[in-house]
Amino acid sequence: MARLPRLYAPGLPQLVQANFIQPLAAPSQPAPADILNQLAAWLGESAQRHRVSVHGWLLANDRILLLATPADEEGLPRLMQTLGRNLAARLRGGRVFAGRYRSALLEPGAWVLPALVWLETYPVRSGASQDPDSWPWSSASSHTGNTTAAPAQWQSDHADYWACGNTPFDRQANYRKRLQDGLSREETQRIDQAVSGQWALGGPSFIASLAHTASRRVAPGQRGRPRKKPAAPATADTDQAAPPSPAPSPAPTSPGNGPGTGSGTGNPGSTS
Repeated sequence: MARLPRLYAPGLPQLVQANFIQPLAAPSQPAPADILNQLAAWLGESAQRHRVSVHGWLLANDRILLLATPADEEGLPRLMQTLGRNLAARLRGGRVFAGRYRSALLEPGAWVLPALVWLETYPVRSGASQDPDSWPWSSASSHTGNTTAAPAQWQSDHADYWACGNTPFDRQANYRKRLQDGLSREETQRIDQAVSGQWALGGPSFIASLAHTASRRVAPGQRGRPRKKPAAPATADTDQAAPPSPAPSPAPTSPGNGPGTGSGTGNPGSTS
């Protein structure tokens, strides 16, 4: 089956996941700090070069996760291509990503913050860290106010994060609570499915609004063949031929006009 084209819609954020073809280090070994630090530097440089606003990011031993809004359709593909090439040269190996990266379009005001929580809690889900904001290669510490890690200067917070509070302290406190509370099972499943299927994530009106702006369809089609319409009930034939008319009866003959009458007995005024 042909692979889907890249999903893009102008001005909308995307949640991106790219898995490494093999982990950067064995599970029993600590995270390769030198490689992840270099990868973070490449991410900042590439984001600025390809005009991609990075709202959230996470670099792990086995994957890259991004929440970003590209300025055009080519921004994210070029950014990921640059990261792959640089990392391949750094590792002196071949391909570093296990296939194409996957992404989902997000509805602002509804799914940006849940997607950010999903992204920044990955070290906890994978067992790499006990706290999301203690993982050094992530945007979580800047969003919660953890001062142990310097914030990335190239990071650009989304408007939904700014709406968490009127002051930096309020925003950090409110988001920290959201991060600690985590996501519901339904929210996690919906994000997983959207990223895996490379679809849009949002309400019906948001999905409908993308019909004329997205680069391709944004939701999976219905499986199976379309249902056949039921056959119309048979109707009586109204075009049947009418029954034949009865044959006309012969006209009666008048006395004296029949055959064998004499010439002198004709009707008065008749012509011969």
